[in-house]
Amino acid sequence: MDRRLVISAAASATLLAGFGAAELSGVRAIGGLVLVAGGVWCARSALRLAGSRATTALVVIGLAAFVLAHPLGHAIGAWPAVAVCAAVVGAAVAGLLSWGRRGPTALEA
Repeated sequence: MDRRLVISAAASATLLAGFGAAELSGVRAIGGLVLVAGGVWCARSALRLAGSRATTALVVIGLAAFVLAHPLGHAIGAWPAVAVCAAVVGAAVAGLLSWGRRGPTALEA
């Protein structure tokens, strides 16, 4: 499987799992730990694949999505907001990593 797709799926799943862990446990810090662990894994993987510029952009996008999920949650509900933000992050990761410095994507090959 293409490593870019794995990182993209992991980034999306991290947001969903972090929120789910916080909801199920009732402890927001547990959700935060899930977010940090998944974010670190994704960032390290992206750094190896695409370099520091793309990785920095992805971290900023992920943090922005996390922040924006909160006000969006008031408008459309918590789970729908997290799902929208997870989809945006997944698409951003897939797009930015396809422009990475280490070769073409599967579509370009």
